[in-house]
Amino acid sequence: MIYCLEGKILKKTLDTAVISCGGVGYLVQLPASVAGQLPGPGAQATLYTYMNITENDISLFGFSSEEQRSCFEMLIGVSGVGPKAGLAILSVLTPDKVALAISAGDHKAFTAANGVGPKLAQRITLELKDKVGKGLAVGQGFGPAASGAPAPGTAQAVAALVSLGYTQSEAAGAVSRIDDTLPVEEIIKIALRQMSRR
Repeated sequence: MIYCLEGKILKKTLDTAVISCGGVGYLVQLPASVAGQLPGPGAQATLYTYMNITENDISLFGFSSEEQRSCFEMLIGVSGVGPKAGLAILSVLTPDKVALAISAGDHKAFTAANGVGPKLAQRITLELKDKVGKGLAVGQGFGPAASGAPAPGTAQAVAALVSLGYTQSEAAGAVSRIDDTLPVEEIIKIALRQMSRR
């Protein structure tokens, strides 16, 4: 498997990039959100990749972080979710938003992705709810367990709310409606205010 590509961007479109590594140009399919963040041709870039091998095709999919790649791998593990649907979901949702939507049972969030209908969205939330819920509760998210990286603020907020006695779904649902760039303490305060109004 090709773990990552680091090299010069030769060409870039709305959902692909060609990266030159050691004299070889690799065509990589990307979520629209990643393609939009990449610099233009001639610049250096690093993409974490997932190689998909089928009977008729070998494709590379690229992501801006290991967490995003892990999220993609989890999504395509759901029956009926192929690589194109996985890319479409990550084009409209960050890994944190994916985790919160699954944990809160918010299948409608996935229907914003091109090609994901209500039935497939419900299957995603049902099949991944336990897996994602456990990761959020321990503040792990989609990143590698051994990385030691600090957990995102949203995961820490969900874990704190769960420790206060709220269910995983209640906590994730409240946190998913709050700006994830705020400090953890602020996210928790706003979530508690929202939940006390119900």
